[in-house]
Amino acid sequence: MHWRVTNETRQRLLADRAERAESFVQRFQGLMGRASLPMGGGMHIEPCNSIHTFFMRIPIDVAFLDAEGRIVKQLSAMPPWRTSSIYFKARSVLELPAGVLGASGTQEGDRLVFTPGEAPGVKTR
Repeated sequence: MHWRVTNETRQRLLADRAERAESFVQRFQGLMGRASLPMGGGMHIEPCNSIHTFFMRIPIDVAFLDAEGRIVKQLSAMPPWRTSSIYFKARSVLELPAGVLGASGTQEGDRLVFTPGEAPGVKTR
């Protein structure tokens, strides 16, 4: 299943094909080894309060979210082979293509909302 992620505070769509990583294996793998993350894509990792970009090939924007979906910390264009700090208030992390947070005007304190979206190639009536 894919998810639509909307910045409710600014009324901006951040992703319409975000994936969710909830199992240990999904959270561990995340975006490792991917050659790209297309616009509209993303990875929501839950539970999570710290990330790494080891074995990643691309920079990413990162939003650390509390239990209510508010951004407690955001990182722009985090390069490969880095680790983030631990953000104890964070319960999940949203990884997006580099530049999405800045282009959408997203800021710390904004609230993000996740809604089920359509799978690629599948249309609902």
